[in-house]
Amino acid sequence: MKGQLQLRQLEALSAVAKTGSISRAAELLHISQPATSRLLADLAKHLGFPLYHRKDGQLVLTSEVRHLMPEIRRILESMDNIGQAARNIPLGRAGHLRIACLPGFAVSHLPEVVASFLEGRPDVTVTIEPDRPERILEWIIDEQYDCGITDGFNGHPAIEERKVAIKSACIFPKGHRLEALDEITPADLESEKLIHDTVGSIYYRAIEEAFERAHVKLDSFIETRQFTTACELVSLGTGVSIVSELDARTYQNRGLSYRPFVPVIPHKLSLVRPLNQPPSLLTMEFLTQFENSLRYLRSDS
Repeated sequence: MKGQLQLRQLEALSAVAKTGSISRAAELLHISQPATSRLLADLAKHLGFPLYHRKDGQLVLTSEVRHLMPEIRRILESMDNIGQAARNIPLGRAGHLRIACLPGFAVSHLPEVVASFLEGRPDVTVTIEPDRPERILEWIIDEQYDCGITDGFNGHPAIEERKVAIKSACIFPKGHRLEALDEITPADLESEKLIHDTVGSIYYRAIEEAFERAHVKLDSFIETRQFTTACELVSLGTGVSIVSELDARTYQNRGLSYRPFVPVIPHKLSLVRPLNQPPSLLTMEFLTQFENSLRYLRSDS
C-alpha cells in the first residue's frame, strides 16, 4: 500500500458504489468530477488493486472492493455518528453526567428528575453515586463529579453552590392524634418520642433551639442521618419526626401523615459543582431543572 488512506477517498468510493458513475458521485459529494477521479485514483494506488471496471456504461466494483465495502460502510457510519454526537454536545443533548447525592435523594426525588431530564436526550448517559456529605464534597473538590446534591455545606473556595431551602414538616403515623391539627409546634410534641437528625447537625440544632424557646423537653428517641430512614420508622408507628417536606410528601401514601412544622425550620440543600472546572451545558441544564423541581417546596424563610 502506498500513500495515506483518507476518509474522503472512502466517501468517494462509497458514492461510486451508490451511483455507478463518477459524475453522479461528484454531485453527491459536492465536488468536481476531476477531484473525485483523483480521490479514487489515489485510493486505488494506496490499496494496490483496481476499484472498479466498466460494464454497460456503469462502473462496477471489483470483487476485492466488494469484500471491503462492509468495513468501509461501518467506518463511514461511525464517522457520521461521531459528527452527530459532537454537534449534540454543545446543545446539551449528548454527553455523560456524573451526579453525587445524599442517599435519600437516590431513592426518592432524584430518579424522577433524571428520568424527566433524559427525555429528548437519548445520547446522554448518567452516573448517580449516593454517599455522605463529606464524601460528596471530596468528590466535587477533586472534580470527580459534575455536580452534587448535599446539605450542611458551609462553603469552600473550590466549589460553586446554589442554595435551596425546603420547608419542613412533622410526620406521624396515620390515625395519630396530630392529624387533627393544621400545624405542629414543639408544644404539640411534648412527650412524643422523636426520631431526629444527627445530634450536632445544623438541622438538629435548629430543632433543638425551637424546643428550648418553647420550653418543651425534646424527647430524643432515635437518631438517624437519613430522612428516608425516619420516614420508614414513622410509617411503622415507631415515633414522630421533623423532616423535609419533600420526604414527607414522598411517604404520605406509605402509612404516615404530615403537617407543617412551626416555627419554620428550612432544610437547607446545596447544589454544588467544581468551581475550577468549566461547567458543561448539560450540567447547568440539569442543575436548573433539579432546582425548578423543588420550587413548590421552597421555604421563604
